[in-house]
Amino acid sequence: MARPLDHAKRAELLAGVVAYIADHGLAELSLRPLAAELGTSSRMLIHYFGTKEELLVQALATQRPDISALFADVTDATALRARLTGFFEANVHGRGSTSVRVLLQVLGAACAPVSPYAQYAHDAIAVFVTALAEALGRIDSVTDAEAVATLLISGLRGIIQDRLITGDTDRTTRAAHRLIEQNIH
Repeated sequence: MARPLDHAKRAELLAGVVAYIADHGLAELSLRPLAAELGTSSRMLIHYFGTKEELLVQALATQRPDISALFADVTDATALRARLTGFFEANVHGRGSTSVRVLLQVLGAACAPVSPYAQYAHDAIAVFVTALAEALGRIDSVTDAEAVATLLISGLRGIIQDRLITGDTDRTTRAAHRLIEQNIH
């Protein structure tokens, strides 16, 4: 008979996965070194999560902010610009930066044919586009809210990736602020 899952241990493992991938990268992710870092065995990781890919998807799901709630009460352009700017700042050098670093790696991996991360990546983008488009739709001056949401999300994602690669905080901050200001008015 299979051993029942220890949900507290499972949650503890998930909490360590994102930090490990942020430090070591997704491309070379192997269960043995990950398990050693987490104080367990690769066999136990498979017991808890089934596959390496499922482990990562579940770990990322624990890190996903409630995007719908982030924009739910926004009804004007000034508030939306402030909320989106705050979200950008928190996710490039604040509380969400580790998750964003890992998410960018997963999005890149999702571009490969038959990627195990494709559905997770699709859903992550769709949730963000939908929530931001709904907020943009409440602003009278925005036409084609879905296209503007896509432009903002894709643009900010590229700017964040640029910052992670180049370390140029000043230029990327200016670019992000300009993107937001020019598209939400």
